[in-house]
Amino acid sequence: MQLFYCPDLQDTTHTFNEDESKHIVRVLRLKNGDSIHLTNGKGGLFKAKLVDNHPKRCTVSVIETKTNFEKRNFKLHLAIAPTKNISRYEWFLEKATEIGIDEITPIICEHSERKEIKNNRLEKVIIAAIKQSLKAYVPKLNKTEKLPAIIQQDFQGQKFIAYCDGDHIHLKDQYVPQEDAIILIGPEGDFSPEEVKFAKENGFKTVGLGKSRLRTETAAIAACHTINLLND
Repeated sequence: MQLFYCPDLQDTTHTFNEDESKHIVRVLRLKNGDSIHLTNGKGGLFKAKLVDNHPKRCTVSVIETKTNFEKRNFKLHLAIAPTKNISRYEWFLEKATEIGIDEITPIICEHSERKEIKNNRLEKVIIAAIKQSLKAYVPKLNKTEKLPAIIQQDFQGQKFIAYCDGDHIHLKDQYVPQEDAIILIGPEGDFSPEEVKFAKENGFKTVGLGKSRLRTETAAIAACHTINLLND
């Protein structure tokens, strides 16, 4: 199944931009009458057929609509510090989107080495990942926040902070399935003891993610997979 992201899809017909049109007509070699699938990123999955395979303004007509496609009964929010090598953060976004995630917030911590990121590039990575993994929901990428602001946010769900220093109960033994969760993942130097203390004072539970010492992006994927697996 070929999936295309069309956030502005409102009518029963849709005309693609030149880049997407060229991909559909020149690369995929689709012809009038052939079927493709579209998503608006808000849970809508649409089956459409080509009615004008022009390489610069390919047009399709929607013939079938599904709403809330594969909607989950829980939400996962990962607040994760940007990695020094931004390609590792992009890798995390790609894989987390494929596995299943609803919201991501880049956070700045005491030990953060990278304090600025460009959301435009990261959003493109997310869009590519939903198309590849056939998702009908686009994860929300928030602007960068300082850790205390995230800790103090009102969140109706389970709250965890993954921390390397010490012997902590594994996330899989702390999380209650079918409930919303936010998980804090620290930078390469981990969270400071003061940050962990502040998080605990605000209702976060410290959790472990296994015996190995994980990179930031690996820890985030381990947490993402754990929550999805427990809800499977």
